Amino acid sequence: MPDTPTALETEVPTANSTNYTVLAMISLGHLLNDSIQSLLVPSYPLFRDNFHLSFTQIGILTLTYNLTASLLQPLVGRYTDRHPRPYSLPVGMILSLSGLLFLAIAPSYNILLVGASLLGMGSSIFHPESSRVTRQAAGGRFGLAQSIFQVGGNTGSSIGPLLAAAVIIPHGQISIAYFAFIPLLGATVLLRVGAWSKKFLQATLVRPSQRIPPRVSRKTLGLTFAVLLFLIFSKYFYVASISSYLIFYLTDKFGIGVQEAQMRLFIFLAAMAVGTLIGGPVGDRIGRKNVIWVSILGVAPFTLALPYVDLAWTGVLIAIIGLILASAFPAIVVFAQELIPGRVGTVAGLFFGLSFGIGGIGAAVLGRLADLHGIDSVYHACSYLPLLGILTIFLPNLREAKPATVKV
Repeated sequence: MPDTPTALETEVPTANSTNYTVLAMISLGHLLNDSIQSLLVPSYPLFRDNFHLSFTQIGILTLTYNLTASLLQPLVGRYTDRHPRPYSLPVGMILSLSGLLFLAIAPSYNILLVGASLLGMGSSIFHPESSRVTRQAAGGRFGLAQSIFQVGGNTGSSIGPLLAAAVIIPHGQISIAYFAFIPLLGATVLLRVGAWSKKFLQATLVRPSQRIPPRVSRKTLGLTFAVLLFLIFSKYFYVASISSYLIFYLTDKFGIGVQEAQMRLFIFLAAMAVGTLIGGPVGDRIGRKNVIWVSILGVAPFTLALPYVDLAWTGVLIAIIGLILASAFPAIVVFAQELIPGRVGTVAGLFFGLSFGIGGIGAAVLGRLADLHGIDSVYHACSYLPLLGILTIFLPNLREAKPATVKV
């Protein structure tokens, strides 16, 4: 008996209505993608014991993953702006699956680096094209759509420490392979999303290669991107200090166990997921620039206090920091996409790539700092980074794009 076509397969896509089904599916794909990626960092204590790694080697492992995830993304985004490839989405999942299996069976540190590289490559293919689909399905509510998309990723990232605490740490390195079903499920979901995106491009007669001028002068554009670069730097350098080293900080400073420390990391990542969901729609209502102000500079009092509080307050502060800090990224991405209409993939690849690259460099630098001066020094040094949020004053004020002017 033939399969009955689903509503997603039979609908005629339009550019001016928000497609929540597609947004939910691409968000689920982001959740599955980032849950795979997030298994790497919580496995560090296991890798450190198995391969006798220093903090510097752990930082290089993160750098390897993040560089492959960052350097390719702008190139992928630029190419797909001209030649959209909706079916590249499941290809990224298969690469991530390969990375996962390499990590599970790695007999040496060098093979761990190979596994981390493959994970990063999978992510670099996924993010630019999935950001395009998100904008296609937004129907003009770009901040909301970006938040729905990114909350899937942040939720997936928060799952990693739980999976590691429940399965990987108790059962060893090979148990990483138990999660191979996640990218397989992701590839299945993203095949359907790719089919919808292809129909969207056909139905809306989009010309991806058409050049659309920026909304501001070249000089203003250069200044704006420089400011956004500094803001991304401050956010993701700080996030690297938490995601890569919070477990070691808590176990060394407060003497708690690895699994309990991983739960604190989960609290931070879960708070980031909530903050991401809030940031986009709030930006649609009050403006992206206002959200960026509050998100970056507003978190400074809490980061400055973190190195001086006890274990209980540490848990409270990392939740607040994650909630506030995460709301910036949806606003930054949509703000940049509105500056350069028609370059969705390039902008998404650039900013997702920057977030991965800066996070990787941060992890490597902070790992060296921890080896030289102790893990406490990481949080003292990073506590001042959100003060760079004052640079938001140099961002131009943009009138929000209307649904009728959607450029994908």
